[in-house]
Amino acid sequence: MRTHIKDRSSILAKLGIAELNDMQQESAKAIASKKDVVLLSPTGTGKTLAFLLPIIESLDAASTAVQVLVVAPSRELAIQIESVAREMGSGYKTNVVYGGRAIAKDKIDLQHNPAILIGTPGRLADHLRRESFDTDKIKIVVLDEFDKSLEIGFEEDMREIIGELQEVQQYILTSATDAISLPSFVPLQDPSELNYLQDANAGLKIRKIISPEKDKLSTLLRAVRHLGDQHMIIFCNFKDSIERVSDYLDDHGIVHGSFYGGMEQKDRERILIKFRNSTIKILLATDLAARGLDVAEIQAIIHYHMPLREQEFIHRNGRTARMNKDGAAYVIMWKDDEIPHFLEDCEVESLDRHEQEFTNPPMATLFISGGRRDKISKGDIVGMILKKTTVEKDELGLIELKPECAFVAVTTKKAKHVIATLNNTSVKKRKIRVYQI
Repeated sequence: MRTHIKDRSSILAKLGIAELNDMQQESAKAIASKKDVVLLSPTGTGKTLAFLLPIIESLDAASTAVQVLVVAPSRELAIQIESVAREMGSGYKTNVVYGGRAIAKDKIDLQHNPAILIGTPGRLADHLRRESFDTDKIKIVVLDEFDKSLEIGFEEDMREIIGELQEVQQYILTSATDAISLPSFVPLQDPSELNYLQDANAGLKIRKIISPEKDKLSTLLRAVRHLGDQHMIIFCNFKDSIERVSDYLDDHGIVHGSFYGGMEQKDRERILIKFRNSTIKILLATDLAARGLDVAEIQAIIHYHMPLREQEFIHRNGRTARMNKDGAAYVIMWKDDEIPHFLEDCEVESLDRHEQEFTNPPMATLFISGGRRDKISKGDIVGMILKKTTVEKDELGLIELKPECAFVAVTTKKAKHVIATLNNTSVKKRKIRVYQI
C-alpha cells in the first residue's frame, strides 16, 4: 500500500525549494478554495508546481480512480508535468499519455488507475473513446497552456474531452499570454483570474545583430563565438532552415542539437536530455521550443529568423531571464531588413569585440537499458559507476531516470571506459546495455 504525502513542507524539501513564490502562493490559495481558476503567468515561473501542489493536497487517498486530468498541448510539456509530479514524491500514482508513444504502453500504465492522468488532447480523447479508464470520479481538470492547444488545432479534441466529463467540480486553466479569449466550451463558473504577466522578463535585454550579408550564416557563427560558453536556443522558422544552419555549424565544429515537430518523439526527448545535462549547449529549434520545455538556465536566445507574430517573439524570449535571472535575446537582421516597431529602440550588439573560439561541452550522454520498472534508482546508477569504473564524483553529471531506461552524463574522456566496463553487466539482477547517444 502506498504512503501518501500531502505535507507541503515535505514536498518542497524533496524539490529543493525553500518557499513558494508569490504567484504560486496565490494560486495554491485560489485552487484550494475549489473555485475555477485562470492563471496567467510567464514561462518559467513555476505554474506546474502552482497547480500540482494544491491538487495533491486535495486528493482522496482511499480512491482507486482517476481523480485529476491534466491536458497539455505538447508531448514535452506533458512529460515535464509528469516528471514534476514524480519528483514531488507524494505517493499518488501519476501517468502520462501522448501521441507518438505506443498505445500498448499506455494500456499497461492504465491497468491500474493513476490518481493523476496527464496527456495531450488527441491521445486523451482517443482513450476516452476506447473507455480506457472511468471518468465518473474525475473532479479536477487542468488545461495547461490552453491557448497553445487551441492555436495548434486541438479545439475539437478538447471539446470532446470536456463533453465526456460529467462530474468535474473545478477547472484550472493556465497560459503564458492573455492574447486569447477563454474557450466557451469550458463551463467556467465565476473563475478567479490571477494575472502575473506584468512580471515577465524583468531581467531581459534585447539586442540587434546586423548582418552585412543577406545570407546570415557567417554572422550567426560569429554571434555564437561572441556569446561563448552559454546555453542558447537559436530559433528558425522552418525545418529546412534548421537543417541548413545545422550543416553549417557542423562544418565549423560547433556541437549542437536540433528540435522541431517532424522529428521522431524518441529523438526529440533525447535531444532535450542532452541539452539539460549540458552535453550540448546550443539548440536549433522552431517555435515548438518557445513554450513548455523543461530546460533551466538558458542564458541567450538568438532569433535567426524573426517569428511571424510578435506574440511568438515574446514566447521565445520567455525561455531566458526566468525566475528573476538575467538573460538576453539577440535578433540577427540583414542591414537592409525593415525593423519591426518593437525593435526600433533596441541597441545594436557589436561582434567586433569579445569574439572567442567556441568551446564544445566536455560531457557525453550514456544510455542505460534499465529504469524505474526494474527497481533501479539513481543511487544504484551512481554507486555502480563510482565502484566499477575510474569515474570520480565530479566527472559525473545529471542522471535522468525513466520507466525503462536511464541517461547519464559523464566526462567525454571517460565515456568509452564506462561503456567498456559496464556494458552487458548487471544491476539489480537486470542485465544492461550501455552506449553513447
